[in-house]
Amino acid sequence: MLLFVVDLIVLVCLLAQFAIAGYFLYLIYWLWELPPEQAAEPSLPDDLPRVLIQIPVYNEPLVVERAVAAAGALVWPRDRLTIQLLDDSNDLTSDIAVHAVARLRRQGIDAHHIRRGDRSGFKAGALAAGLELDDAPYVAVFDADFVPPPNWLGRAMASMLANPRAAFVQTRIEWGNGDSNWLTRAQRLMQDAHFAVEQDVRARRGVPFQFNGTGGIWRRAAVEEAGGWSHDTLSEDLDLVLRTYLKGWTGVFLMEPHVVGELPQKVDEFGVQQSRWSKGFVQVARKLLGPIWNAGWSTEAKFTTTVALGQQLIFPLLAVGIVGLVISILGHGKLLSLFRFGLWLWLIGMLAVLLGMTWGAYRRLKRGDLMRYLVTAASVPALIVYLAFVNTASIVGAGFGKKTEFKRTPKTGI
Repeated sequence: MLLFVVDLIVLVCLLAQFAIAGYFLYLIYWLWELPPEQAAEPSLPDDLPRVLIQIPVYNEPLVVERAVAAAGALVWPRDRLTIQLLDDSNDLTSDIAVHAVARLRRQGIDAHHIRRGDRSGFKAGALAAGLELDDAPYVAVFDADFVPPPNWLGRAMASMLANPRAAFVQTRIEWGNGDSNWLTRAQRLMQDAHFAVEQDVRARRGVPFQFNGTGGIWRRAAVEEAGGWSHDTLSEDLDLVLRTYLKGWTGVFLMEPHVVGELPQKVDEFGVQQSRWSKGFVQVARKLLGPIWNAGWSTEAKFTTTVALGQQLIFPLLAVGIVGLVISILGHGKLLSLFRFGLWLWLIGMLAVLLGMTWGAYRRLKRGDLMRYLVTAASVPALIVYLAFVNTASIVGAGFGKKTEFKRTPKTGI
């Protein structure tokens, strides 16, 4: 009886992974099916609105000065631009920030160094606190390690103003250290698939897609109608996006202009980042799946959003499935024919997902030759298996409602 239960668990894990793979095959299909976008880039009107730039920071001494300077270099009328450095630090970051903000003020830029008494709400709390101090109708957000080019604000705002029902504009992220080592190359490949395939396809299909927490602009009216920033999940950006969609807003994704950020360069730091993201997705799913299925969305939008939220379950499914399969083989003294067939299907499906998602993005972004791609792609499955075992406990805990502290990923400014 016990062995039957183990076999049943392995079968369920396989079937659930096939369902998640189906979501990615859907993305791959539309990647090749959708025609290339040929719409002309919108232009800015003569009368430009006020824009608030928010930079939330916590203990980032190596990048804070660069982040402030990059915000100050954005091209926008000085009388219609405000910069907030939302500084929750308790180290020398604040000392550096004081001088960085002072330099902008001497240049005639309306910049403010904002300190709170505590870190309540973490990043979401800092963003919400900043909004209480300024009434600008549009708010751009940059994490401390992200650097936009000077023309970023004008190009992103042109798309925002051309789409009156857009709650946000999200731009693609490049990675300044994407070629530093095998780990950053593998991460860049996965992130390229996220932006150049997943984000682009979902946006063009008209189904909800993710705000990535940085490199984007929010319309204040949409934020307020959706209830503002909330810190009851670790993915405050995804939470707010879905709440705006539930209120009838939409989003805009831009491949260009892009912003440049930094990837974790050590495996343990990568694991911490991914664990936070995974827990956040599960928390948002617990919070919003009910309202999503009760909303008047299309069936496509409901299914894609549900599977996108649930894709983090691939890690515990993979870990439990591997352990269960080993127990099944030991118990039966062989690999059951059903599982042998299922594993072949699994291998074919996962290869199709890996190659379809990453090769499409790699080719689109012109990252290099085929051999370089194959070497990088070969390292991705090992990272997935690693995450399966380091993330499973935290994902299960989040599924049962366990709350954890926001753990930052340290940046070096490379």
